[in-house]
Amino acid sequence: MAQEIEKKFLVKSEDFKSLASKSTRITQGYLSSIPERTVRVRTKGDRGFITIKGIGSASGASRYEWEKEIPASEVEELLKICEPGVIDKTRYEVKAGNHTFEVDEFYGENQGLTVAEVELSSEDEGFQKPDWLGAEVTGDTKYYNSMLMKHPFTKW
Repeated sequence: MAQEIEKKFLVKSEDFKSLASKSTRITQGYLSSIPERTVRVRTKGDRGFITIKGIGSASGASRYEWEKEIPASEVEELLKICEPGVIDKTRYEVKAGNHTFEVDEFYGENQGLTVAEVELSSEDEGFQKPDWLGAEVTGDTKYYNSMLMKHPFTKW
């Protein structure tokens, strides 16, 4: 079983953009958004993926994740039967110390929200916190993409 360990933060400035080594447009929808097993399809640039995630740990930092690449054309077909609400964002990859942060700038009904995630090898692993990083929101379910499609940031 693959285990994903990550911490999530709000982003307080756009300073990260000048440090980004890569940016990719992502569109994603959910075939199932129940916490015990979310099933997501997404396009990242011209590539397609299907991902299954399990329920998170008590801290929200760890959970089961399985992902497989599928043709982008199949993602386009599956998006037609997804639950209402599509996530549209640009993901920036920003190196800080020994880690790479994935910074998501959201569009549409989540316009104005920017969050950063860092993957870790353990929940207590240390990492460098860049100046543009804001408050930690790890485990706060309202920031999960599967919740942002149901309760968008602009409606909070």
